[in-house]
Amino acid sequence: MGVGARYDGDAGGAGGGGPVPGGGPGGSGDDAEALLRARLRRADEQIEAPPGLWDRIRESDGAPEPAVARPRRRPYALVLGVAAAVAAVALGVWWLVRPGPVHVRPAGPPPTVRLTVHNSESACRGRRLLECALRLAKDPHAPYAARGNSAGRVWHGDVLTARCVVTDGRLVRDEAGLTSTRWYLVTTGQGVEGWLPGVRTRNTHEVPVCPEGHK
Repeated sequence: MGVGARYDGDAGGAGGGGPVPGGGPGGSGDDAEALLRARLRRADEQIEAPPGLWDRIRESDGAPEPAVARPRRRPYALVLGVAAAVAAVALGVWWLVRPGPVHVRPAGPPPTVRLTVHNSESACRGRRLLECALRLAKDPHAPYAARGNSAGRVWHGDVLTARCVVTDGRLVRDEAGLTSTRWYLVTTGQGVEGWLPGVRTRNTHEVPVCPEGHK
């Protein structure tokens, strides 16, 4: 009995010693945490910022952004731009005042029309006799049968080249009674030039009018 009592007392004495780490509430765990916080606070208070640190931070916050250098245009690029603008303006002006289409005729003899000689007398249409010849006149305004108003002779079916026509020539009547004041300036296949009365052909093609005063 006495031994048991002493054992319990020793155990209680040992329990009344120093704090045991990791104890319950109110034990040594709270004291260790408080000690660690005190040491951290002292270490933080002992840290000193380098001289001028805060000034450099304020300057960096208010400093403008560095300017980016733009590439400089070369002189020839500017010249090309001006030339393009001038060309565009010139093209616009030409478009507004451009002339109408111009038709340039190639140099050479004036256009001609081919005519076929027609004799109203059926008996002379297949014969090249002197009695069946038709006169080419020198002057379309002079009497057709005048002695000196003969430039050459043609027959029925001859193909002539007409250069122009006058519409106010001497009135001529053929054997069938057909009349006309039209006279064609023609050239024969042999190169003879003269005036053929309109009643001596059955032309259906447009022939240009001769210039005024042309004989």
